[in-house]
Amino acid sequence: MRIWLLLLALLTPVTAESHPPITGPAAVELYELAPTAPPPPVIKAQSAIMIDVDSGKTLYQLDPHGRHAPASLTKIVTALVALDHLRLDQTVLVPVSINQLPWDSTRMGLRAGERLTVRELLYGLFLNSGNDAAITLSEAATPRATFIALMNARAAAPGMTDTHFVNPIGLDDPAHYTSAADLAKASAELIRRFPDAAAMAATPSLTLPATATHHAYALYNLNDLVRKYPGATGLKTGWTGHAGGCLIATATRDGRHLMVVLLASPRIFDEAAALLDYGFASGD
Repeated sequence: MRIWLLLLALLTPVTAESHPPITGPAAVELYELAPTAPPPPVIKAQSAIMIDVDSGKTLYQLDPHGRHAPASLTKIVTALVALDHLRLDQTVLVPVSINQLPWDSTRMGLRAGERLTVRELLYGLFLNSGNDAAITLSEAATPRATFIALMNARAAAPGMTDTHFVNPIGLDDPAHYTSAADLAKASAELIRRFPDAAAMAATPSLTLPATATHHAYALYNLNDLVRKYPGATGLKTGWTGHAGGCLIATATRDGRHLMVVLLASPRIFDEAAALLDYGFASGD
């Protein structure tokens, strides 16, 4: 009898009358699918990494330890070493050596003999990617050779094993290289140790008024994300013909702080935005 009743139940058609629809909270619990993480975007950068700045967790990586020319991303370490030796409110002299920079250098527009504060120079370094600002900061801190040695020592200290520098501005050189993973470590250290300096990189544009020791500067951030990507906070752009497009992009959303590093990317802003979107959508 039990077998017959079971077969009858299985063969009975299910209708709205025999099984009325479930409504209310129970329906949501029964039918709502669990969210799934989106797939990572496909990018054309040769090397990339994305980390959660607060936890240090790696959220995405593509050949993160591959050694590449970093272009002006070098200036993150330049800023770290300079800030080890100089105060933000300290006034320093612009050296004559800025006149020896390559003609196609990115500049904030310094003139030899002017005097600016370290804070003003850092705005020129982060926004305009000023090679003249990087040279001025490095020579104000120590002699050039000593400064380069300190950059390499600074890189070695947090375990940046893929890195070697030969200049403070990122000019191409076979002996000048780093990796996405190492740049993420250096950038995280800058944010942790010198948050006021790192925060300058979120400024879309700025005019430094003229003073008795320097002319006025109209600065414009080369990082387009600070104008177009919600929550963007910086951090540094870079490009040379050899290095290609390079970017360290930071952003905050819903209490999370993410960082993307791209090396040799043909579309740095689009690829960084896609990775950040992926990171924020993926949750913790």
